[in-house]
Amino acid sequence: MAPVAVPVPTLPGLPALPALPLPNLGYNPLTLFAPGPQGPVKPYTMRQTIPPEAKRQMMQLMMPIMTNVMRMSMPDAMSWMSHKYKVKPGLSFDDVLESMNLRANKLNFKYVGSNLMWKDFKAVLNDQEAPRVEVHSYCDIAVGRDLLKISPEFLVFLPCRIGIMEDANKEIWVMMLDWNLDWVRGYEGSMGVTPELAKGAIEIRDKMDEIMRAGANGDL
Repeated sequence: MAPVAVPVPTLPGLPALPALPLPNLGYNPLTLFAPGPQGPVKPYTMRQTIPPEAKRQMMQLMMPIMTNVMRMSMPDAMSWMSHKYKVKPGLSFDDVLESMNLRANKLNFKYVGSNLMWKDFKAVLNDQEAPRVEVHSYCDIAVGRDLLKISPEFLVFLPCRIGIMEDANKEIWVMMLDWNLDWVRGYEGSMGVTPELAKGAIEIRDKMDEIMRAGANGDL
């Protein structure tokens, strides 16, 4: 297999990071991630809230290995976090959505809603030049339930969302958050993820990808 050409991130011309001392919070934020009580944990058990100060200190502790990431331009950072396809020329916005919904139905993915942002851009903000931008939500309720049993905080990622939008050149794209589980392969057990749930999460990601590809290609 030929090596993948990775785009070079754009690093803005920022000054050197200041050598600031870490804030003294009176505790080590790493202790917030200490192992919990031994034994079975009830499903849907919520973790304690992490104070904003602890999150900030944790990020500062990680700065030596995150310097380039943190200094990446915002558009590049968002591009790294997204998984996207350009729609085949000749397909309309509605063609893309129709193909996506047909494929979702074929894969037994429930369509659970939409956010037609572009209509509010025009009606509320009076931005008549805004491109068409829509977010459509899908759900595998069984896997979603099992994820919430392990971590109720996973709710912030649910339901699964696919965005469709026109870019500056009037080309249409489909995209979603890139949550490729290959990044944590081998660590599922230590993270409390059962083999069945890991398999289900991978299948969801693969099906979402299939839905996007169907939309991008106009497949029925």
